[in-house]
Amino acid sequence: MVAETVKRPLIEGEAENAQNAGWLEKLPACYIQKIFKQLENNFLAAYEHPGQYRYPFIRPASSFTQPPSAAASRSWRGASKTYDYIIIGGGTAGCPLAATLSQNFSVLLLERGGTPFANGNVSFLQNFHISLADTSQTSASQVFISTDGVFNSRARILGGGTCINAGFYTRASSSYIKRVGWDTKLVNESYPWVENQIVHRPELVPWQRAFRDGLIEVGISPFNGFTYDHLYGTKIGGTIFDRFGRRHTAAELLASANPDNLHVLVHATVQRIVFDKTGKRPRAVGVVFKDENGKQHKAFLLKRPRSEIIVSSGAIGSPQLLLLSGIGPKADLEKLNISVVLDNEFVGKGMADNPLNTIYIPTNRHIKQSLIQVVGITKLGVYIEASSGFGQSMDSIHWNNGIVSAEIGQLSTIPPKQRSHEAVQEYIKRKRNIPHEAFMGGFILEKIAWPLSTGQLSLLNTNVDDNPSVTFNYFNHPYDVARCVDGIRLTEKILKSKHFKNYTQCDKETVEKILNMSVHANVNLIPKHTNDTKSLEQFCKDTVITIWHYHGGCHVGKVVSHDYKVLGVERLRVIDGSTFAGSPGTNPQATVMMMGRYMGVKILRERLGKAAGV
Repeated sequence: MVAETVKRPLIEGEAENAQNAGWLEKLPACYIQKIFKQLENNFLAAYEHPGQYRYPFIRPASSFTQPPSAAASRSWRGASKTYDYIIIGGGTAGCPLAATLSQNFSVLLLERGGTPFANGNVSFLQNFHISLADTSQTSASQVFISTDGVFNSRARILGGGTCINAGFYTRASSSYIKRVGWDTKLVNESYPWVENQIVHRPELVPWQRAFRDGLIEVGISPFNGFTYDHLYGTKIGGTIFDRFGRRHTAAELLASANPDNLHVLVHATVQRIVFDKTGKRPRAVGVVFKDENGKQHKAFLLKRPRSEIIVSSGAIGSPQLLLLSGIGPKADLEKLNISVVLDNEFVGKGMADNPLNTIYIPTNRHIKQSLIQVVGITKLGVYIEASSGFGQSMDSIHWNNGIVSAEIGQLSTIPPKQRSHEAVQEYIKRKRNIPHEAFMGGFILEKIAWPLSTGQLSLLNTNVDDNPSVTFNYFNHPYDVARCVDGIRLTEKILKSKHFKNYTQCDKETVEKILNMSVHANVNLIPKHTNDTKSLEQFCKDTVITIWHYHGGCHVGKVVSHDYKVLGVERLRVIDGSTFAGSPGTNPQATVMMMGRYMGVKILRERLGKAAGV
């Protein structure tokens, strides 16, 4: 708790006292920025060495072979190379799962990324977009481009997607829980376990209040107020950002672990799962991983009947790791000279990503930054959300986002024979000359629920650090296109609604002009058409982007059983969003964290009965 006690009195005491005294808003903007920059630096300093504070069980992967020193925490004095559970992936599901299983058993949690605690791009709402734009090897976000031409990201940090997402927290619907076959009572115990530790009620900014009123005005009712529940109508959801704009991630759920039983290695990249194939069925016995220096290590399960390896590497990482370990379509594995452990044609199949289309709304005044706070849950099969402001700084329009820069993405608008260095530089010049006022507005986002268009994932090579080939086939199914059109038409009504129009004050802009602006604002590699606004179907296809809610690849009944055990092998499970047939709720993070806790409790109860104590 040292890190918390160092940080919180500084932020809450100084910032609140300043506001209460009424002088903070009177200071020049540049001076206020300096104050909060200093607070941010103090915050990061407090979290620079998390192992000394709340998380004594976190160590770099290279420490795995080093004998514990006298100064080492007691949780590492008894560390061995054999464990009751080895969890691959310290992400949205892996962290709550590890914390829960450690209550009664030894757990090794292996995370390929670093820790989020001293990463300002992760910790603060105002820096939300920087991690996504960062394409360096140390970024918390690993960019991948689907074969569809859409930019996407997968987390590479302890805490997983909760470290790089927009923070919105909302539960799955009761019908979803029933469809999946989960124990409702245990589900309703597992959600609050997460919520009581890291979830907050948002303070609505003016943009979100106007958006809320616009949703209600156009008939997305009733207004359900603030609730975690998935209910038709308009609602305010939870957030993992606190009132100071500080993010709380799944990594903080590790504070609930038994420190004597949990060992977390960061920068530990698992390359493959090791199997014993001498019995009737292959049996998972250990893992091979490399540390931050590239050195290989092996960790093994204890020779106990119920010891297990659990893959929680996400919808991209989990099927990728199964394939690298020899579980997947035999012909595909043999092409890459991967020894076949189990021939399963369904690994990597049924991949889906909820398509997102956004409409940019310009304003003639500064709009306070906000991510998702309000959602309209319609009966049309679409969810309507909004974000506002442009973070980082007044000069963020000039930020170089590398491969995800607009100047790269918009090459798709230039005919191939005309794509030259000069053409790119001309686009960059136009981008620089755009006035700041053009970026003072916000976005309305439309997400398709339960897309019927699906694709697949396959390996390009045997390097676990490289992204596999992923295809989502956005809008391949006509029903998805029809729902997108319905959603765009509904969004047009919101734009024209009295409450929203009064706030945005963009009366001079016609809906068609706004749609045209949105076409050019989107960054993907899909060729654009000049008549997007003449055909909303074309607009949907040309402007599709992601909201990072991809899922599938290890479906229940095809790759894993209903208790998430990998079919055809022993002592191996997959527990994460790769097992989902659809993305739960309007945002999956709540349910993925709940799933980690839920399955941890379920495993303990099945193994220990009442003695589990959870």
